[in-house]
Amino acid sequence: MPSGNPGRLVRSLAALALLSTAVLPAALELVAPSPFGAIGAAPAPDRAVPPHAATRADLRAAGTAPTVDIRRTGDPANRITLVLLGDGYTADQQSLFRDQADRAWHALMDIEPFRTYQGFFNIRRVEVVSPVSGIAETETHSRKLGTPLGMHFWCEGTARLLCADEAATARYAGQGDGPQYLIALANSTEYGGAGGTGVTTLAGGSPDAGRIIQHEIGHTVGDLGDEYDSAPEDPDYPNLSSVGAEEMSRGHQKWWRWLGAASPDGTGTVGAYRSTNGLYRPTTDSVMRTLGGSYNLPSREAIIEQLYRRVSPMDQPVPAEGEQEGRPRLQVRPVELVGGRHLQIDWRVNGEPVEPQDPDRTWLDTSLLPLTGPLTVTATVRDTTDWVRDEAFRDSRMTRTVSWKLKG
Repeated sequence: MPSGNPGRLVRSLAALALLSTAVLPAALELVAPSPFGAIGAAPAPDRAVPPHAATRADLRAAGTAPTVDIRRTGDPANRITLVLLGDGYTADQQSLFRDQADRAWHALMDIEPFRTYQGFFNIRRVEVVSPVSGIAETETHSRKLGTPLGMHFWCEGTARLLCADEAATARYAGQGDGPQYLIALANSTEYGGAGGTGVTTLAGGSPDAGRIIQHEIGHTVGDLGDEYDSAPEDPDYPNLSSVGAEEMSRGHQKWWRWLGAASPDGTGTVGAYRSTNGLYRPTTDSVMRTLGGSYNLPSREAIIEQLYRRVSPMDQPVPAEGEQEGRPRLQVRPVELVGGRHLQIDWRVNGEPVEPQDPDRTWLDTSLLPLTGPLTVTATVRDTTDWVRDEAFRDSRMTRTVSWKLKG
């Protein structure tokens, strides 16, 4: 499970408070805190979980709950598993949790690049039964402490900052065979959530739950920063910069490769647009600035790169790499993309390119090759997407070559 930066949790939640005025009905509009007054000045905790929650976690027994694999695209060792857990849902409300969890992950797969790269994810649901319905939503000290994941609003004094007991959440999620991202849904219709840590949170019953998870997962998966005007002045994110376009281009910094590219939302080109906090963002708007938007191109690239830091472009070949007797059929298993995009597959025999018999290029029947003697066969799977312009990264992480030596 990826670790998080506590400071980024606070920034993410402040984003929800500030963005909410653009997406909520007038009656539900939130008053954003003044520019990070007490929050920004407070020393960062060692963990992105309040001390009282950590204490409760130490006292709890190991969590057990029914687990359901609701979508499996491949071997968990070479996939990212999204683990959806609920808090504040009683036994009679588990169907409500299932519905809200399904809406959340479907909303995530509705936005690029997650739509195209959804084959990189397995999805698992953990049905945690709570003895009480709902979570703590007020600032008072009379918070209900009986929910298994300890979820509550007013985390760190911010109204819409929705925190979970990370240790308890991790215990209920369990250890996976590969990388995991934990998503905790609160049984609440309030507006709120959090991202950028090991546990992404959202209010499962909020009318804006789908848009909230699209924004928050940008922090968690893509390590993206908030692009709104009142975000902290911290350029240490792939989609934020302290320098403008000219210096960026001259020094090959940040998203210099994307300068001038047409924005996916059709609202202009990638540049360096200055916010009132002094930082530059790639486009006039994006989902990291306004809920319901799209990821701009530098952010898409950042997300894809993070996916490939955890997932190889192909699963293990059949048969396994190495020496083989005779002339077997060799098969590679690229991770599937969605929506018409495909990974490129190239075959070579003794260093020379060959065309496989399979129209999808995933297998080669070496018994049909008009060659004798020992053979070395290689297959290379490569993601050639135009959403990535860092060719060094493409070569190192988005390309994999496997090899067989056939004795003849």
